[in-house]
Amino acid sequence: MVSQQGGLYEQIEKVEKTRIIIASFGQDRPGVVAAITAVLAELSCSIEDISQTLMQEFFSMIMVVNITNCTIDFSALRDRIQATETQLGMKVYVMHEDTFQYMHRI
Repeated sequence: MVSQQGGLYEQIEKVEKTRIIIASFGQDRPGVVAAITAVLAELSCSIEDISQTLMQEFFSMIMVVNITNCTIDFSALRDRIQATETQLGMKVYVMHEDTFQYMHRI
């Protein structure tokens, strides 16, 4: 019984650590969402949530992405996504969910 609970907690912890946050900001232009989601699709990542806002000419987007089935490790994934910064002329941040939560803890 105890080992089943331990296994469940380990499983929950593992699931939580397989999510990342992607945030991007900059001048609005066509293809921003497509450029980032194309990389995620190519690497078998799953978008769990996405929000985007356009304030006049400024674009912001934040995604929660499950990387359980990702075909490369986190640092390589981060490099691939951040490589779109130059292409898009935007700032793109990629971090593990737990890092994001620590940064925004009050």
